[in-house]
Amino acid sequence: QVQLVESGGGLVQPGGSLRLSCAASGFTFSRAAMSWYRQAPGKERDFVASSFRAGAKTNYAASVKGRFTISRDNAKNEVYLQMNGLEPEDTAVYYCNAQTENDYDYWGQGTQVTVAS
Repeated sequence: QVQLVESGGGLVQPGGSLRLSCAASGFTFSRAAMSWYRQAPGKERDFVASSFRAGAKTNYAASVKGRFTISRDNAKNEVYLQMNGLEPEDTAVYYCNAQTENDYDYWGQGTQVTVAS
């Protein structure tokens, strides 16, 4: 049974930082592409960042490049999103996504990030 459990969301002031975590189980984590997406109220779910398998290759949305960093610990089956320089526009529910080696897609339940003064 695949599980993705996000944590680390919360309320932060503009310019602040948060670190999201996603604990994964039920599949071969080291062979999966792990990503973060976000969905703001009334908007579609958008791609934020990806880490491919061993983590050597990463990819970012233009809106977060230089501010957010995705990383993973294959020994712990966890993926992280370090978010610096947060802006009100970053307010959204953040979702962890796993694309397994068999091309199955799985989602976590999401964690709320609110950037406000």
